[in-house]
Amino acid sequence: MTILGQLALGLGFLLAIWGTVVGAIAGHTGRLELVLSARRTVYALFGVMAVATLALIIALLNNDFNVEYVWQYTSRELPTVYTLAALYAGQAGSLLFWVFVLTGFAAAAIWLSPSRYARLLPYVGAVTCAVALFFLAAILFSANPFDRLPFTPPDGNGLNPQLQNPGMAIHPPMLYLGYISITIPFAFAVAALLSRRLDGDWIHAVRKWTLLSWVFLSVGITLGMWWAYVELGWGGYWAWDPVENASFLPWLTMTAFLHSVMIQEKRGMLKKWNVILIALSFMLSIFGTFITRSGIISSVHSFTQSDIGYFFLVFLVLATGFLIWLFWSRLPLLKSEGHLESMVSREASFLFNNLLLVGMAFAILWGTMFPMISELVRGVQVTVGPPFFNRVNFPIGLALLALTGIGPLIAWRKASPENLKRQFTIPIAVASVLGVLLIALRFGDFYAGAALTIGLFVTVAVLQEFWRGVGARHRLHDENYALALVRLVGRNRRRYGGYVVHLAIVMYFVGFAGTAFRTELRATLNPGESATLRSAYGYDYTFTHVGVSTFQSLNRDVIAATVEVKRNGELVGLIRSEKRQHFRCRVAVSPCPNDPQYKEASFQPSTEAGIRSDLREDIYVVFAGVAEGTESAVYQFTLTPLVWWIWFGGVLLVVGGVIVMWPGGGPTRRSPRRAIAGYNVKLVDEREKAAVS
Repeated sequence: MTILGQLALGLGFLLAIWGTVVGAIAGHTGRLELVLSARRTVYALFGVMAVATLALIIALLNNDFNVEYVWQYTSRELPTVYTLAALYAGQAGSLLFWVFVLTGFAAAAIWLSPSRYARLLPYVGAVTCAVALFFLAAILFSANPFDRLPFTPPDGNGLNPQLQNPGMAIHPPMLYLGYISITIPFAFAVAALLSRRLDGDWIHAVRKWTLLSWVFLSVGITLGMWWAYVELGWGGYWAWDPVENASFLPWLTMTAFLHSVMIQEKRGMLKKWNVILIALSFMLSIFGTFITRSGIISSVHSFTQSDIGYFFLVFLVLATGFLIWLFWSRLPLLKSEGHLESMVSREASFLFNNLLLVGMAFAILWGTMFPMISELVRGVQVTVGPPFFNRVNFPIGLALLALTGIGPLIAWRKASPENLKRQFTIPIAVASVLGVLLIALRFGDFYAGAALTIGLFVTVAVLQEFWRGVGARHRLHDENYALALVRLVGRNRRRYGGYVVHLAIVMYFVGFAGTAFRTELRATLNPGESATLRSAYGYDYTFTHVGVSTFQSLNRDVIAATVEVKRNGELVGLIRSEKRQHFRCRVAVSPCPNDPQYKEASFQPSTEAGIRSDLREDIYVVFAGVAEGTESAVYQFTLTPLVWWIWFGGVLLVVGGVIVMWPGGGPTRRSPRRAIAGYNVKLVDEREKAAVS
């Protein structure tokens, strides 16, 4: 199968070249036979990459350790779910997965796009094939997953213990889907620029693709935060790590695009903004991949340093030069049809939103790249830590949070005093009461108090809109309130789905605010001994060391320590934390005999935190090890308020995104191919010829 995979990669490389050239010529000339050839090349490229990906999956499942990639990232004792996750655990496999998903998205975009976009689709195919060509070149000439070893080892190295977590089985694919799907709106934007068709059509073509990418990226980022929280044993979920920052950057620019695109649809404004934001989102996704794979910046998330970084660097330079030329040459066609009439309007609030989001992205990019820049300029690497990012981004984040409650509710063109009074009197009054109360109680952290106060303002403003809409339907249609809510959201999905997303953002900020009141304690306890820690809520938690046990589980030896937890004297339960030493077996059998002579330690020991969550706070227990020569255990106890709100906010964000993307709400034009049972080539060709001409 690996020979088949190798052949598929070579054929895919040739198809990508053909698709790039033919698609560009077809877009320029409009010749029907070239248009059809470009489209079919995209389908064929997806099929070929599916074969290559399947070949690697079969090699992984069959434990074909003669394949270097399989040997490096799997072992006989590795559970099947993580064996499959090894597909994207390493450099070569993740690049193959990337190009497979990219060609799948490209084929779907070509297949599903209505015929009114026929003039854009050849260019879309050319751009996606060009991006696929770059990844295939990187695979074939630098990181081939089908390279073989000169011998067949009895077992593999196994998967990094930090990746053997349910979150890591889901987090990388979600993040990749978010990164990769950005290519589709980028391809449509480039197609619109190349074809000079810069009316509203390309905006309508990419809005849902961009929203899909944004949702995937949001899920990936949130799952990454959860993984860091439960797996790394430090009690936090965001450390402003360079690779964390790299995933956050395109999320910021796509968020800006999803807001500013409404201004172009409604008023014909911000055309330049929208083109730049889509191009910037794509370039930042490639930049993030460059950081991860080049090894130029140290990160717990990054791959080892390799020559593949040069491929990404060359691609970034060439793509940036091409985009600057293309944008400059089409600049006269991007003139706005309207103008900003008032600073107190929805257009102005969305413009402020864009400026803040792009400003935050620039600050994060600067802080992320500063160590490399300082090393190039001064020869000394200066590290930029969390204090810099917090100092810069906390005020910007609070301003953005406030705009989530202002932007959707303020009037277009110019807000009247009546509009402002109607929309914001109640939210401001309720939030002011909370703000005064927090000041009276001498609430300890300014930013946390501001986040809670502004979050309440946004929540009341959004719920007020739901209440008014449901009440209107109840009065006009005599519907009960539950039915009125369902129909209100169903018939205004984009608006009310956006409100749900804004409520999710509030929940994120509430969770972030809780971090300011984290309390910690490190203690060494003998069996039966206790330690006490007071939480931010005033609860006294008592942790009593129960004991330590050892056992073997699958591909690891485990030392587990258990504590009994009481809150103000009432039993909460038992919490167990583990130290794990993963191993590979010296003999080709499964399961491996439970005997030290057959086991060879792999990777460093890892820690599995014990966590108990509720709406108020998380109890976080880390077993650091057994004190030498004693039966005592070393623990790190952490109490963090409101962490659960972050994870629920992630779920609510997905719900809001699905509501916005859900099809329906009016008649739509279907593509000719989807409207036909079977495939009538003659009829499709005639319709496409008419559309192109």
